[in-house]
Amino acid sequence: MENQNLAPNGTMQIHEMLNFKTVGMSMSKMMEGVVFDQDLKALLERDVQQSIISIQELQKLMAKAPILR
Repeated sequence: MENQNLAPNGTMQIHEMLNFKTVGMSMSKMMEGVVFDQDLKALLERDVQQSIISIQELQKLMAKAPILR
């Protein structure tokens, strides 16, 4: 089977999604410490956990990115 690399534009788009998920996860984690409503806190925690999984999946895709020099 051939080695499947991402095209440069696909690499850029995945990089942008990775940045977006990382910033969103950071915001949710930060907000967990300042909210008092337990339902909202649980929702934020669930968002952080799902974001971690998404970030790991995006990192796996980034491993297919071509090395540009």
